[in-house]
Amino acid sequence: MQQRCASSAKNLCRKILQPRTSIEATTRPPCDIFINHRGIDTKRTIAGLLHDHIFRLGLRPFLDSRNMKPGDRLFEKINPAIRNCKLGVAIFSPNYCDSYFCLHELALLMESKKRVIPIFCDVKPSQLQVKDYGTRSARQLQRFSLALEEAKYTVGLTFDTLTGDWSEFLNTATDAVIKNLVEVEAENSSKKSTYIVQDREQE
Repeated sequence: MQQRCASSAKNLCRKILQPRTSIEATTRPPCDIFINHRGIDTKRTIAGLLHDHIFRLGLRPFLDSRNMKPGDRLFEKINPAIRNCKLGVAIFSPNYCDSYFCLHELALLMESKKRVIPIFCDVKPSQLQVKDYGTRSARQLQRFSLALEEAKYTVGLTFDTLTGDWSEFLNTATDAVIKNLVEVEAENSSKKSTYIVQDREQE
């Protein structure tokens, strides 16, 4: 039964996300899902496993440790990936808010109006606070705080790495990714149809 569900999900992903024209194929963005995470907490566990789980379904997740190579400039790779992705997954962990890059990525996801699935891993939403070490400007602190508050008040998933069921969680998280991708794709198709109708009416 579980194998049949995985197969159905894979077929659904391919049908929804495959380019409809050769033009769309050549302009298709480099990733479908951007995984925002704190490497020292989750790179070798939840972030890496979720990336691989999603990748096996034929989707294209972006994880810095998987998609970047020595010599790549961080902002030149990460910023376009965020702006062009369909969906964001933000994995919050105990050391998440210590990282400028984590908060920058989250802020850019929110500013780009991307749908974001929060995953609270070994941390409660109430424990997440932007910290001022005297190295961030008032503007940066406000930008990061706004993005963090928006994520904290978005329905997400929780996971305890010590007591949680890894297999069940990965399946649940993958299902959430697929459902949100399908909804985003449907919204984008609806917007395109509206634009086409409006253009024809103006002709």
